[in-house]
Amino acid sequence: QVQLVESGGGLVQAGGSLRLSCAVSGSTSGIVRMGWFRQAPGKEREFVGFIAWTTGTSTYANSVKGRFTISRDNAKNTVYLQMNSLKHEDTAVYYCAADKTFAGAYGYWGQGTQVTVSS
Repeated sequence: QVQLVESGGGLVQAGGSLRLSCAVSGSTSGIVRMGWFRQAPGKEREFVGFIAWTTGTSTYANSVKGRFTISRDNAKNTVYLQMNSLKHEDTAVYYCAADKTFAGAYGYWGQGTQVTVSS
C-alpha cells in the first residue's frame, strides 16, 4: 500500500503562487510516476501533470504548461506542485496519485487539498 498526504493548499489572489506537497509513504517501491490531478466543483477530475519517479521527467496539461512545475525529493519521498501565475479557473481540490503500472493507472490517491484563487 502507498499512503499519500497532500498539503499546502489555501486561498491566494490571482497572479499569485502556491506550492503543494505530497508526502509519500508505505510501499514506495515500484512507483513509476506521481501525478497531480484537480477537480473543480461540478466538473470532472482533470489531469494536471506527472513526474517520473526515477528520472524526474515531467509532463503537463496544456492548461497549466509554463505556469506549474512538478518536482520531487526522493530522499524525503515528497512530490511538489509549484503553481505560479494562478488564475481563478485553477480553483479546485488538488490530488496527488501514485502509479505502479506503466499504463497510467493511478491506484493510490491522497485525500486532496483545496486551492482557491480569488479574482
